[in-house]
Amino acid sequence: MKKIIALLLVVLTVLLCGCSMGDGSIRFGAAGLGGVYHQAATSLKQLAENDSALKIEVKTTAGSAANVRLLSQGYLDAAIAQSDIISDAYNGENSFKTAYKDYSAVAALYTEVCHIIVRADSDINSVDDLLGKTVSVGEEESGSQLNAKQILSAYGLNEKMVKEENFNYADSAKALVSGEVDALFWTVGINATVLEELSRQCDIKLLSIDKEASDKLKSAYSYIDCKVDGNTYNGQTKDVNTVGVKSVLIVSDRLSNDKVKTLTKLVFDNANELQLSVSADLDIIEKDAVTGVNIPFHSGAAEYYSEKGIEVKTAE
Repeated sequence: MKKIIALLLVVLTVLLCGCSMGDGSIRFGAAGLGGVYHQAATSLKQLAENDSALKIEVKTTAGSAANVRLLSQGYLDAAIAQSDIISDAYNGENSFKTAYKDYSAVAALYTEVCHIIVRADSDINSVDDLLGKTVSVGEEESGSQLNAKQILSAYGLNEKMVKEENFNYADSAKALVSGEVDALFWTVGINATVLEELSRQCDIKLLSIDKEASDKLKSAYSYIDCKVDGNTYNGQTKDVNTVGVKSVLIVSDRLSNDKVKTLTKLVFDNANELQLSVSADLDIIEKDAVTGVNIPFHSGAAEYYSEKGIEVKTAE
């Protein structure tokens, strides 16, 4: 019986860690289908197929917070996550009561914008108007969820004042079109496919974040000011001021320097191809990729940057 139990534990461990451990592939956390993370991860997987030194296996996850946890716990080898979340998780701050370690940065990829979306024919015109409304704040453990809670809190709204739903991209879009929810919080790159598709199903408008709330958010968290120009989406005719965060490629500290350096080179050598494969506007330039990142860089990535004349902070 003890041998059987021991065997079952071994099998369970293999299943949890994923069969990719044996072939040396990189298990890449990519968030939900339709988002820019998934597009970027899939593109990197295809690009890596031309490089015998790398093999990438894309894993669908709930999003940034889940990616950080799964990476820290050894179930992922690489992921994309929001800069505010990776910093908070690394230091055990704000929404993270426990510090998650054992991961480091490779590159900041682009700015993710906090979109607060309602139907164009809605009488909701400000975040204050969400009082008493039903709102999809994103999947549990997603960056959208954490950002939504922080933004609502900046306006003095909590879960008792707003009915929160944890829908993924597809379900939340359907719920907005049908009227099941009154608003959506999506933290995604501008022109993300999910937003383009939603705006084809119904005209939308975006809610601005006013200066007072923006200042609160920037003082407490790692937000930056952002603007969505008018007519970016169907029905959205006015410029919208909001906040955003950087998206960052992160990797497990268990990955070798050589493998991470190869991954870093893959990103920058194929910046144009990556841009063509994703709906958001990427900003993959070495000097920009090291800004807005508040955790140490992996030593393998640091070796790549050093060869480009850029020095970054590592944990060593």
